[in-house]
Amino acid sequence: MVVSGALNPSEYAEVVERALAEDLADRGDITSDALVEAPVTARARLVAREPGVVAGLDVAAHVFARIDAAVTVERRVEDGERVEAGQVLAEVAGPARSLLAGERTALNLLGRMSGVATATARFVEAVAGTGAKISDTRNTMPGLRVLDKYAVRAGGGVNNRFGLYDAVTIEDNHLATVGDIARAVATAKSKVGPGTMIAVEVEEISQLDEVLETRADRVLLDNMDLATLRRAAELTGGRITIEASGGITLADVREVAETGVDIISVGSITHSAAQLDISLDFEPSDFGTQEPSVASES
Repeated sequence: MVVSGALNPSEYAEVVERALAEDLADRGDITSDALVEAPVTARARLVAREPGVVAGLDVAAHVFARIDAAVTVERRVEDGERVEAGQVLAEVAGPARSLLAGERTALNLLGRMSGVATATARFVEAVAGTGAKISDTRNTMPGLRVLDKYAVRAGGGVNNRFGLYDAVTIEDNHLATVGDIARAVATAKSKVGPGTMIAVEVEEISQLDEVLETRADRVLLDNMDLATLRRAAELTGGRITIEASGGITLADVREVAETGVDIISVGSITHSAAQLDISLDFEPSDFGTQEPSVASES
């Protein structure tokens, strides 16, 4: 699978810097530095301990490269691929100290992203054949949104707006301030200009006609039951994109999709995704030849 919108290193370099600073500070890996001689090299494998969908191999490789340019990472799979328990994702080689220093940061980021991709894939599979798309929300891990949203794409989902700056979503609190839907949409259009997506959240199905008259791009139906969603799809007749949201789970997402909505936004695929269990397994023979280093007595 080719993941749309590949990540640029500039999008995650700062994340990696912050993560390494948390772990290494200004002293580095004092355990490995004490136990492993600098010349010792090692080979290790990134291994999935459970089935899932992979995302974040570039980010993991960047972690090791940032620590030591001598570390090499050879992939055995690509982002977006489904893997089984025990499957090798990549082989890593280089100075043993460098591999050990980068291990936890690489696994944290790779496991997090693969967990999001795996959760997304489960929802995507559940609605297969309905025509509905699974979307993320802004309910992401602070500071990791670019990684979370990439992982959603790796799992077969689509991205909703990235932030408050790239699309207009008029919600109940906006309407409480501005007034009616028509005025809110007209004002937004006059300020953001053409080309910016405008969505309107409605609380009652009776508001659909008003939204249609504004020629907004999307109507958001939040926490509505199946009968209401089905009725909304019938009333709009494909004239506007319908997004359903609000507490939708893997158990009921298929029923929601079958109402005829176009997009189902699911916050849990990013805010509650379990980290995919991935390990970095060293080949033990690589450490067997070094002599213990003992400080000389004076």
